[in-house]
Amino acid sequence: MVAAVCRFGETTFLLLITITLCISVLHPLANARCDYTFNDGNKLYNYTLSSPIRQFPHGILSEDGFYKVSANESTLWFQLCDEMVFNHDPPICADCWECGGSARCGMECNALVSNKIGGYHVCTTLGIGSHIEVDVIDKKNPHIGVIVKMSNGGIKTNCSLAVSVLCDYNGLKEPHTLERYGACTYATELKHPSACAVVVNVHGGGLGWFGTLSVVVVCLFAAYLLAGAAYRFFFLGIRGIDVIPNLDFWVSLPRRIQIWFTSLVRRFKGPSEGYRSSYSPVNF
Repeated sequence: MVAAVCRFGETTFLLLITITLCISVLHPLANARCDYTFNDGNKLYNYTLSSPIRQFPHGILSEDGFYKVSANESTLWFQLCDEMVFNHDPPICADCWECGGSARCGMECNALVSNKIGGYHVCTTLGIGSHIEVDVIDKKNPHIGVIVKMSNGGIKTNCSLAVSVLCDYNGLKEPHTLERYGACTYATELKHPSACAVVVNVHGGGLGWFGTLSVVVVCLFAAYLLAGAAYRFFFLGIRGIDVIPNLDFWVSLPRRIQIWFTSLVRRFKGPSEGYRSSYSPVNF
């Protein structure tokens, strides 16, 4: 019994590793909101803003939990690629209900601006949830950086924030300017090494459609084996190697392939052999 459980555990462990690797290959950017890939002919530029790099273990994310910039009686708080976190200097403004309410103002959105209206500071949510779009700033020169746009499309207002993230290998330069366009559209910029593009593919390399299809097939097969083995082990009480679903079919598969291949070879060789057997040389 113990040996059977151990063998099943080893099989399950290997299958889980296979599925994990498949997921990492097929969707390496599954949890990254601010990763972006730009294809420029034979070059593929990859921007991984939220990935850790040297001297910046959190990537583009501010270690304070937010970026802050003030200009013209307006104050902007934002966090790239994630929601803001305030351990100090929280926003103090009215009408913060879309971004955490008065008790947790700024804690449930990506960008928040405070404007002084009638002597009071009033909040407006600019970015919320997964409403994040990334694009390259200049398609003719992808090394300049990317622009990250956050938005909050409400019933009454349609607000947004565009942050130009410029490539700078020397380190972080926090935003110092804040521009406003129209009623509720803001823009700012900062410099960061995470915005520097990395060429990950040159001259048509990569998996391609056939490689991707092969990985998908392998992943589906591994998931089928794992689910079938778990069902037979726990619900049908089958132990040992028989826990593999359709074991007889997989054991006989090499023999079936051999028979099919032999039949195929004979089918192609048959007409030519018949032609040679019907030919008889003429003696002079």
